[in-house]
Amino acid sequence: MSQLLPSNQQPQSLEPRNAASGVQLFAAFLRLGLTAFGGPAMVAYIRELAVTKKQWLSEESFRDGASLCQSIPGATAMQTAAYVGLRAGGPLGALASFVGFGLPAFLLMVGLSVVYQAAHELGPVISAFRGLQVIVIAIIANAALTFGRSSVKNWRDVLLATGAAVFLGLRGSPILAIAAAAALGLILYRGRPEQDPETRPPQRERLWRQMLMPAILALVIASGLGVLLLTDRKLFDLSALMLKIDLFAFGGGFASVPLMLHEVVEVRQWMDSKTFMDAIALGQVTPGPIVITATFVGYQIAGLLGAVAGTISIFAPSFFMVTVTAPYLDRLKDSVLFRGALRGVLASFVGLLFAVAVRFGLDVSWTVPSILMAAAAFVALRLKVDILWVVLVGGAMSVLIL
Repeated sequence: MSQLLPSNQQPQSLEPRNAASGVQLFAAFLRLGLTAFGGPAMVAYIRELAVTKKQWLSEESFRDGASLCQSIPGATAMQTAAYVGLRAGGPLGALASFVGFGLPAFLLMVGLSVVYQAAHELGPVISAFRGLQVIVIAIIANAALTFGRSSVKNWRDVLLATGAAVFLGLRGSPILAIAAAAALGLILYRGRPEQDPETRPPQRERLWRQMLMPAILALVIASGLGVLLLTDRKLFDLSALMLKIDLFAFGGGFASVPLMLHEVVEVRQWMDSKTFMDAIALGQVTPGPIVITATFVGYQIAGLLGAVAGTISIFAPSFFMVTVTAPYLDRLKDSVLFRGALRGVLASFVGLLFAVAVRFGLDVSWTVPSILMAAAAFVALRLKVDILWVVLVGGAMSVLIL
């Protein structure tokens, strides 16, 4: 995590250089969202927009915000967009940026979900998704390795990662694994807290303004869940599940995959693991974070209303977490307890992703061409080939050889 400026400089770094209206923020992030492939890699493009082109934020403010978004649960790129909007245009600016950035992914995923439901039994489509399933395994394995390189540094990390993998392999709940890893992280990563005697809490009047948006959002979510509970139990179950998944998805969008797999495939059996792999593959050819898979899941369960409910629910906690934690940015990053719990959680995700890759691998009927395709996709991803091209080329090759 980046270091914060001293307290006496902090207010200036967090104020916008150039204020922006909600319309300006929505339009700018809508354009950026149309090409938002690569998940967390989009943070660099958001920085270019917010710091260099529009000069809405200072470099220090953006760096601190990006660190915050990497430390709290949710989709990192989406949260970074919300943070920029919050600093440049207040709470409504945060909402405008967040919606604008995610809207293209939602619309495209709805379209792909419609096509998939109508055509997934056609021969060429079957061949394409047969290949995409092994590419998804390569994607998850690469994500596990990437997480591992950044999160597994010593025997404590290995212990938590291994324990999480074994627990999920035994069909345990990944949410329990995450909670246990956070608790163990408080013990295993004990250290002295970093204290800054000049650190001050947010001013009370500013805090009230900043807390108004998350309070309204919490009320809207609770009201919406209440209405769904009374009118449509299936949509209620879907919404409650996606809210829970995003609240535990530390480390970015890929962290949601083990949670969603367990709940959607194993617990509720809304779809089989191969269909879920198809959903992940479609999520990779759409802009935006991989959690847009929730749109596909919702559509398969309850049509367009399910897609809308699943999408809102998977993203609402991400937005809530940014708006509710931004006023406490310095305290959160200086908390030794938070850092210890977060390190434990991130180590556990390495094991969870590894277990998911193994689970997916056991569900696929392997052939020599599919093995070669998975290996080629994995090597390409390690060589930093754009994931979009890996998926598109893999899908086209699958139609020809599988």
